[in-house]
Amino acid sequence: MKLLQKNIPFKQLSVYLAIAFLLVSNSALSQVTSAIDTTTIKIGEEIKYAIQVQTDTTAQVLFPEGQTFKPLEVIESYKTDTLFNNDKITLIKKYGLTQFDSGHYTIPVQRVVINNKPYDTDSVLVEVQDVLVDTTKQKMFDIKPFIEVPKPPTDYTKWLYWLLPILAIIGLLVFLIIRRKKKKEEAKKQLPPYEEALTALQELDNSSLLQEHKAKEYYSALTEIVKRYIDKEVDDSALESTTNELIQRLKLHKDAGHFNFNTTTLKKLEAILKRADLVKFAKMQEDEGQAKVDRTVVEEVINETKEAIPEPTEEELLQNQQYLEEQRKKRRKKRNRIAFISVTSILLVLSIVVVSIYGVNGVKAIITGNTPKALLEKQWIKSEYGNPAVIIETPEVLIRKVLPDTLQSKTPQAQVFQYGTIFSPLWITVSTISLPQGTEIDLSQALEQGLQTLENYGAINMVVKQEEFKTEKGIEGLKGYGEFNLKNKKGKILKTPLKYETLLFKQEGGLQNVLLVYKKDDADAERIKQRIIRSVELEITKTKQE
Repeated sequence: MKLLQKNIPFKQLSVYLAIAFLLVSNSALSQVTSAIDTTTIKIGEEIKYAIQVQTDTTAQVLFPEGQTFKPLEVIESYKTDTLFNNDKITLIKKYGLTQFDSGHYTIPVQRVVINNKPYDTDSVLVEVQDVLVDTTKQKMFDIKPFIEVPKPPTDYTKWLYWLLPILAIIGLLVFLIIRRKKKKEEAKKQLPPYEEALTALQELDNSSLLQEHKAKEYYSALTEIVKRYIDKEVDDSALESTTNELIQRLKLHKDAGHFNFNTTTLKKLEAILKRADLVKFAKMQEDEGQAKVDRTVVEEVINETKEAIPEPTEEELLQNQQYLEEQRKKRRKKRNRIAFISVTSILLVLSIVVVSIYGVNGVKAIITGNTPKALLEKQWIKSEYGNPAVIIETPEVLIRKVLPDTLQSKTPQAQVFQYGTIFSPLWITVSTISLPQGTEIDLSQALEQGLQTLENYGAINMVVKQEEFKTEKGIEGLKGYGEFNLKNKKGKILKTPLKYETLLFKQEGGLQNVLLVYKKDDADAERIKQRIIRSVELEITKTKQE
């Protein structure tokens, strides 16, 4: 098939077609040829498909691998035959193909890479015929009864993606609420030091430590009660001090006039603390009567200490109020810091979950409101793009793509307009190019070059279908459609397959292309595609009008 007539060089036209698909591609050369042993087979029979490459002996040649012959199936890949002719080499690679459904099928273009340059073979049409069955001789059997098939197990992986982060967030919130509630309850239950000391003495009286002859535990609790009271009201180091250190500091407070302690009170306190030390550390046994007397003396010491504490002055009250205010500010800052860390952690977990499910581009689309559903509900815009113009209705205005200077200088009439990228939930591309008069283009070859462009963007496992297309005004063109998997820049294959649909039109003096790529099984994107395709119209050239 000829892509060119008159005086237009082949390479120049290849550049035109490639820019229409945003990337320059190589067309097949005479170095690579293909052939099949038959074009008609029965269901399940084998077709021998051979690719022959003639090149230099030093060239590196890579033949197609895997199921690249779909809709036909590769049943065997034979070893490569090699023939030498002086400094040239001929490589023959054969494949065994078959199909188990009757019909007409096209063996797609196969790509051979020679020294990192791609070369394409021609597509081939084959026919798969039914196997005739003589039902008069075939033994008949009754229809077998239905067999219940067990329901496949539920895939809980997707649920875990959502359930685990949500449970973690709920658990964190419950923990913070309970802890805050406990702190408030403890603050409400906090009694003044004097009332707290008397309450603790009452609880000690109700205990059975003396009846169980646990003098050490009894005196430990008794001395802690009096020391805690002194620690809160007189000396804030009382709990950590030994008996001698505590008595010495209380005497210094008395001599300095801070507290009007009675000497008798200090002596009673010192006697009880020393007796408690003997019980706790020297394992001295005290009878129950002495312990009760010491308990009464401790209460007297607490009462006398309360009376000895002077009333606070206005200056001291003001300082205490300032201190309490500073403490409240510190606690508020601490709560705010904890709340900030908690909220940040929750948002981080949610972000990781959302990105892992929808991908970076999907999250951007959600944030910007450019999801297929949101685009479908927008007020659409009908515009003309390029020359010769493509008239199309889209949810957003397409942005003109600036071509590299090297390509712009070769084909100044090429124009490309886009919305999104191949990694976006929806990618729309409209490209036009004005060609010299007399140029004739094969749309099938242009479609192959466009599909190669998608492969260069990362498309793999492509399913290709094509059919004729006609706009509402009767302009004929070619439609290519199918699906593929997408491999990102890091080489990772994305989970969700993509669908594509491309329209190609040729008019005298122009080549126009519309390309749409979107996620498979996205109903909103499918409706957007259908609406855009229905809206496509072309600027009719004068020749067409005539």
